[in-house]
Amino acid sequence: MKSLKLARFFAISVVTVLALTAAGSAQSADFKGFYLGANVGGANGNSDARTSTVFSPTGYFATTSVPAIATAGAQNLSPTGFTGGGQAGYNFQHKNFVLGFEADFGGMSLSDSKSTTGIYPCCAPTNFTVTQKVETSWLFTLRPRVGFVAGPVLIYGTGGLAMTNINYTAVFTDTFATAHENGGKEDNLTGWTGGAGAEVKVGHRWSVKGEYLYADFGSVSTTSTNLTAFTPAIAFPTNTFTHTADLRAHIYRFGVNFHL
Repeated sequence: MKSLKLARFFAISVVTVLALTAAGSAQSADFKGFYLGANVGGANGNSDARTSTVFSPTGYFATTSVPAIATAGAQNLSPTGFTGGGQAGYNFQHKNFVLGFEADFGGMSLSDSKSTTGIYPCCAPTNFTVTQKVETSWLFTLRPRVGFVAGPVLIYGTGGLAMTNINYTAVFTDTFATAHENGGKEDNLTGWTGGAGAEVKVGHRWSVKGEYLYADFGSVSTTSTNLTAFTPAIAFPTNTFTHTADLRAHIYRFGVNFHL
């Protein structure tokens, strides 16, 4: 978490310094054409993970257990991690105005998990535990950029497509009769992103930038009927479990570009 705060502070500082630099320079830099580059930074996310089940007269749970499990299964996760990769794009420039398109791909290693234990209302002091976890490993965005050049600095806004993968897992256990259920889903998520940044020319072909992006990747949902309890294990498929998780992220990164 400390490293992530430093990455966030660094990216915001870069944007501020570049903006101040722009105010002190008169001649506008040339940003038009193709460019290639690399980026590195940090990200912190939010995920609303939900696990619930249903009552069945031929099932394992008492009627009072179902809402108790839903309450314990409503968890808010805060995955954090690092990002890094490469980008490529093209800029059109007319005087001080820039319209560009950029695509980037790289790693985004967000991860967090949470466990919540509750008491069965029917059968205290026996209890149950819901554990959920979300992870990602990569990030892709495709975005137009619209900006204004002041001196050597391009100040821009950006927004477009965002994609990542999610590995979501959920496990239910209890101490009443060693019940066990597991679910989750591994999938690719497609959503949107928007943000802003500043890029400064530090030579004829080189530039550096600081950037912030907010991304909403949507959600995944799945069901399972693999609940078992007792020893030897007895299956209770009528107690269907539903598992869902969404993902949003704040991304802070620093980049270097080479203009072709």
